[in-house]
Amino acid sequence: MHRQSLPPETDYHDWICPDIRTYWKLGKVRDSDQIILRSTQGNAQFQFTGAEGFALQHFTGTLTAGEIESRCQQHFRQTLSPNFILELLQKLVELGILQLHTETAPAATPNRKTSPKLKPCVQWIQHPDNYWILRNPEDVTFLQVSAKDKDIISQLGELPLEAIAGEFCITHDELRYLLQLLTATGMLEGTQPAKPPKKKFTPLSLLSFRVRLFNPDPFLTRHINKLRWIWTPTFGCALCFFLALTGVFGFSQKHQILYHGQQLFASQGTALILPFALLSMLVVSLHELGHAFTLKHYAGIVPEVGFLFMFLIPAAYTNTTDSYCLSRFKRVQVVAAGILVQITLAATGFWLWDSSAEGSWLHTGSYLLMTAGLVTVAINLNPLAKFDGYYLAAAITGINNLRSRAFGFYANLLTGKPIQETGRDCWILAAYAPFSLVYIYFVFGFLLFRVTDWCLSNFRIGTLLLLALWAIYFYFPANPSNSTSKSGGAN
Repeated sequence: MHRQSLPPETDYHDWICPDIRTYWKLGKVRDSDQIILRSTQGNAQFQFTGAEGFALQHFTGTLTAGEIESRCQQHFRQTLSPNFILELLQKLVELGILQLHTETAPAATPNRKTSPKLKPCVQWIQHPDNYWILRNPEDVTFLQVSAKDKDIISQLGELPLEAIAGEFCITHDELRYLLQLLTATGMLEGTQPAKPPKKKFTPLSLLSFRVRLFNPDPFLTRHINKLRWIWTPTFGCALCFFLALTGVFGFSQKHQILYHGQQLFASQGTALILPFALLSMLVVSLHELGHAFTLKHYAGIVPEVGFLFMFLIPAAYTNTTDSYCLSRFKRVQVVAAGILVQITLAATGFWLWDSSAEGSWLHTGSYLLMTAGLVTVAINLNPLAKFDGYYLAAAITGINNLRSRAFGFYANLLTGKPIQETGRDCWILAAYAPFSLVYIYFVFGFLLFRVTDWCLSNFRIGTLLLLALWAIYFYFPANPSNSTSKSGGAN
């Protein structure tokens, strides 16, 4: 079979290397630094070096050959051939993986006459706060862009990249950066969302980590129509009346409530821990269903639920990222729904406690339910920790990434960099950052200090041994050959 070839004097640096992920998959050869390129539509496979595998990992349709070559030179300490990418392209052509469209360019390359296309499933959503969200419902990813960027992206697949850059007076670097964002979020045909890099474990990881359980979206879709009456004005008014009445009667009996709690704790003590924990888990689970069903009511996607561990203390979480596509009012409803469920359960517990016989299991259980609802609400409404209080504050103010933007505001202010925030947002961010910093320092610092002090006081040798082993694991440099192999792994 005749193989095409590239002339050695070919100027290849400006070529955009094609996206090979639709037809080829990278894999690692066991106990070797070699990489295998396997066909996704057949049994063909070819072997490459670790450096070639690293380069092929960047064949995503957005980077030029020159950019990939530069990344390869920076990644590998050993000197690569000056024409490393040209030689790789030649090898791909000779193997039949790429074909030449002209005498100097691979046909699979999105050249000057073509540009990448958006996936048919993606949707544009205009947000009331003067920005656009590009939503990928298949992979549940999002990209927030300006109106100008929206116009640029809309021309992909319609105009060549050169024409798009010229029409909107942007540089090739700016256009390439936009393509990289679209690739990382899986918005372009033939791309998948980038997986977050795996980070090494640190003791601070115990402060907060998540364990994904399952995708609840099919279940929510099947049952949402049975519950739509919950979001009607009639039910809303009735619930407000019920909660207001509960508040009035509860406040009038606050002394009896506190006294009963003291008597209950004095008589049963630690025996209350297990039923209180179980009822708290019930409250938190129904709380998460409140978030999930409210988002589903507004045609959102809920891709996952799971456990959130804070200092090894379990709680539930629901991925409601899709709520960012909603208006501010609807997004507030999604966040507030969970809190409303907790308050409603506490109110239900109050009435059951008030109407049941003293000393009965219902009397005690309903008091614990009321307490569990109020305690979890108090914890959850804290706007300085990333619980519902934080996301509710972000939804009400319309400031996404409230904490990071608050710290970024002060970073720019102290370094003299331009501040991009509006006048209203500046005041909110300026007020939020100091409180958040103090909270993180004192609360998490105190907890970390107490845990460390307890471990060293009661388990000193074991703790020091574990810390030493962790330091070796964390700071010992990775084997260069293994690092090379992993970098060329399957996408």
